[in-house]
Amino acid sequence: MDPYSSYVPNVHFEKIPIKNLVSNQEYQRNLSQAHIARAAANFDLHQVNPVKVSRRDGINYVFNGQHTIEIVAMVSGSRDTPVWCMIYDDLCYEHEADIFANQQKYVKPLSPYEVFIANIEAGNDQQLIIRDLVESYGLKIGHTKSVGEICAISTLESIFSKYGYHVLDHVLRLCIATWEGEANSFSANILNALAKLITVYGESLNDETFKEKLSVISVKQLIRTAKERRPGMMGVAEVMVLEYNGRKKSSSHSRLLMRNLYEKPKPVKKPSSEDPFYDSESDEDPEGFDTEASEDEELI
Repeated sequence: MDPYSSYVPNVHFEKIPIKNLVSNQEYQRNLSQAHIARAAANFDLHQVNPVKVSRRDGINYVFNGQHTIEIVAMVSGSRDTPVWCMIYDDLCYEHEADIFANQQKYVKPLSPYEVFIANIEAGNDQQLIIRDLVESYGLKIGHTKSVGEICAISTLESIFSKYGYHVLDHVLRLCIATWEGEANSFSANILNALAKLITVYGESLNDETFKEKLSVISVKQLIRTAKERRPGMMGVAEVMVLEYNGRKKSSSHSRLLMRNLYEKPKPVKKPSSEDPFYDSESDEDPEGFDTEASEDEELI
């Protein structure tokens, strides 16, 4: 008996046309058409994993990879397209369901920092540009919150993708000028709130006034006050507007209107292909920022 047989699945691989695969078992989750369309639009052959199949009574039941086969079918335009399948011949229905339920139980997902570093090593333009921009301010991208280190990586990428290089540059410049690199000022909600104000108010937002009014408030106090108003980034943005306008009511044209925060965002001027920071993949209508902190870090 092979001494290693207990550690190696008893499987074999076959190319099977998608039309000959069945994935309608009750334990399967519902297909996400949005996910299928998004993955198909960004199809990469090297990202296609083998489909796990249980062959029972001559029928090929997919128990891991139902979205994969639909993505390949959409991209190829045919269900005659074959996919590599990892075939199990000794599973019953209950065992399939158990494997499906627990397949992610001991899988450690990549952190945003790990993904970012891998993109840097791959030489991907977006991450290289973001890194260089952050480092131009004497900061660095990291995975622990400390002075001079930004760990809200998903937020940096989101702002860059939706609003471009110059908005992200403005966010960092205003954040640093106001709170002088205080670690908590680089939280996801602070960065997103700054981007919100910059894109909503445009030239009406005066950087010097913002710095003068907001620098006297600690980031911790800002966040505490924001939590009393509204959860997430929008609470922070509201407090920033209130402090910017000042305690005394005035009809001055320099005041920022709170209601503008909740109006449908205006289309952002798209960079031309001559712009050195142009990214055709992110050339789409901007979507609203998440109102909660990004998954890559907590507030304080």
